[in-house]
Amino acid sequence: MSMPIQRSAEYEGVTRRTLLQTAGAAGATGIAAAIGGCVGSVGSAAGTNGGRDGPVSVLAAGSLQLALSEGFRASVDREIRVEAHGSVTAARLVAEGKRDPDILALADPVLFDSVLATDWHVDFATPDLDPLGYRTLFSLALASDHYDRPGLRDDLTDPRQVYPETSLLSRFETGDLDAAVVYRSMAVDRGYDYVDLPAAVDLGDPARTAEYRTASYELPTGRTVRGAPVTYAAVARYGGERVADVYERLVAGEYLGDHGFARPDALPEYSGDVPRDYRV
Repeated sequence: MSMPIQRSAEYEGVTRRTLLQTAGAAGATGIAAAIGGCVGSVGSAAGTNGGRDGPVSVLAAGSLQLALSEGFRASVDREIRVEAHGSVTAARLVAEGKRDPDILALADPVLFDSVLATDWHVDFATPDLDPLGYRTLFSLALASDHYDRPGLRDDLTDPRQVYPETSLLSRFETGDLDAAVVYRSMAVDRGYDYVDLPAAVDLGDPARTAEYRTASYELPTGRTVRGAPVTYAAVARYGGERVADVYERLVAGEYLGDHGFARPDALPEYSGDVPRDYRV
C-alpha cells in the first residue's frame, strides 16, 4: 500500500508504523466508492456491435482514469470516451442498466461474478497495492495483526472521512487531508512522495494470498468479500473491430507501465469463454 504524503515538518522522520496509524482515518477514505452494490446481470454481447458506432466508450475504475485519459487515449487511433467511478459503483451502474459501455474495466475481478454476471473477463494488470474501498478495510485488518494492535481497523475508520475514490486525491491536494491511502499508480501518476507498507499489509504479494483471505468485509447485499492480491480486469461488452482494437490496447498497452501499473508474466489471464478476438 502506498500513502502519498505532503512535504511538511510534521512528517519529517516519521516511521512507517506511525504513518499507518496517523493516516488511518484518512485511510478510510475511498470506502464510499467501493462499499455497497447490488446483484444484477448483463449479457455478454461481444459477438455483436449492437448497431453502435462513434466513440468507443470505456467505463472504468477511478484509479485508471488518468492512465486511460492520457497514455491510453494517445495510443489508439479511435476516439475514446472515458467515464470513471469506484469499481463497485461502475459495476452497479451497468448492472442496473444506467450505463451501457463498450468496455468495462474494474479493479476487482470478483465484481464480474458478484455484482454482474458476465461470461468472461481478462485480468490484465496489477498496481503494487490496492487499498481503496473495502480493501482499505482489509489492509487495516491485516495491519492490526501485523503490528499487534487489536481493533486497529475499527479505531481508524471514521465515517465522517469517507469519500468517493474519484474525489479522494482532490481533497488531499487542497489540504483537507494530511495523508491518504491510495493506489501506488495514483501516487506515481501525480508525482507524490509515498510510503510503501509491508507485504503483509499491502495486498500486493501473490504468495500471501492465504494470509490476505483472513481479512473480510460483508457488502450490504449480504455477500462477503475476502482479501486477495489485487488485479485489474476488463470485459468487452460489444464486438466488432472498433471495440476489439481498443480493447487490445487497453489490456496490453505499454501505457500501463508508464502509469505505475505492473504486468506480471502471468498476465493476461483469461476467465470464462473469452472470444478469440479478445485474446491478446
